[in-house]
Amino acid sequence: MVELTPQKKTVLGLQHMVAMFGATILVPLITGLNPSVALISAGVGTWLFHIVTKFGVPVFLGSSFAFIPPILLAQAEGYSFASIGGGIMAAGVIYLIVAGIVWVLPNGSKQIRALFPPVVTGPVITVIGLTLAPIAIGQAEGNWWLAVVTLLATIIAAIWFKGLFKMLPILTGFIVGYVVAVVFGEVSFDALDSVDWIAWPEFTLGSFDWSVIWIIAPVAFVTMIEHVGDILTNGRVVGRDFFEEPGVNRTLLGDGLATLFAGFVGGPPNTTYSENTGVLAVTKVYDPMVLRIAALFAILLGFIPKFGALLQTVPVPVLGGLSIVLFGMIASIGIRVLSDAGLDFTHSRNLIVVALILVFGLGYSGLESPLSIGDVQVSGLALAAVVGVVANLIIPAHIDEESEAVERESIN
Repeated sequence: MVELTPQKKTVLGLQHMVAMFGATILVPLITGLNPSVALISAGVGTWLFHIVTKFGVPVFLGSSFAFIPPILLAQAEGYSFASIGGGIMAAGVIYLIVAGIVWVLPNGSKQIRALFPPVVTGPVITVIGLTLAPIAIGQAEGNWWLAVVTLLATIIAAIWFKGLFKMLPILTGFIVGYVVAVVFGEVSFDALDSVDWIAWPEFTLGSFDWSVIWIIAPVAFVTMIEHVGDILTNGRVVGRDFFEEPGVNRTLLGDGLATLFAGFVGGPPNTTYSENTGVLAVTKVYDPMVLRIAALFAILLGFIPKFGALLQTVPVPVLGGLSIVLFGMIASIGIRVLSDAGLDFTHSRNLIVVALILVFGLGYSGLESPLSIGDVQVSGLALAAVVGVVANLIIPAHIDEESEAVERESIN
């Protein structure tokens, strides 16, 4: 492996920071959380992950899109950002508990791999993207022409740009949409005058409220499925099995600590980022230190309040144009997981498992009276994940083989 100079590592780290930037700040902009705190949470969370995983896994952790619906629901119910932070902390605790269980179980990593096969992870990821789709349309409808300009710029960059710019379509669309909004008077900079260049961010310490915890925390079971898929994908890119070393127990623990810290300071939950895995695949540079340098850049930006205030001037329709692409890509990634796994959909078992996840995950959002256990409202994503895991466990894997054998006998 070619030895990289500190200067080259710094440039590569900056590239990774740019790759995660658009998605990481988009979540707080959608949910009303502080983008500066989100950047610090992502940076510190990434370092926590690397420490726990013995500095061996080249992963960056940024804001999770899966938690957007429950955070918005909690806001609509009138809960404070502090109590939302407590719900996010509880999600991190769930990660820690599961990591502990995997740690003590014999062959825990293999059992996790078996619990979340592609037939479950693929459709659950698709449900995440499609559940978020109405949010994107709601953002865009405030000013459709501005959303469409942002959307087109993003698509053009993704398809026709070359080199580094081809890898940054979200950032390109963000810049184009924002510049157009400024030119046409859609942006006000009045709030920037009262903000310092360098200052301590406005952290919001999380506080526990069981009503909010039951809304937000169960989504951790959904993002664990994402986590498993991301760690497997990252390992395939790098050429190592991270389930075995340092172990999925450590990666889950690192992800949980990152989310726990984010909730404690008022940031959005963290998750492993496929955007940065894509950068690894393109550059062929797998040095985890490069990702830690990117995390340092994110932390530094978080301590520049003027920058955070500038982000909050972004018009909502610009975010809508970006969200259409991002949320659609999440849904598409779920389909790609199924395709890459080579699942045979002539088998009724695969069809049934996927069908149950899609119907419970997507149909749930249209219910006038969502499923509740006592005073606790069950998340559609959590319900879909649980249904998928249970269906995959109880439907016999050999059921289609038996059916085919019966058909062959009847023909003969």
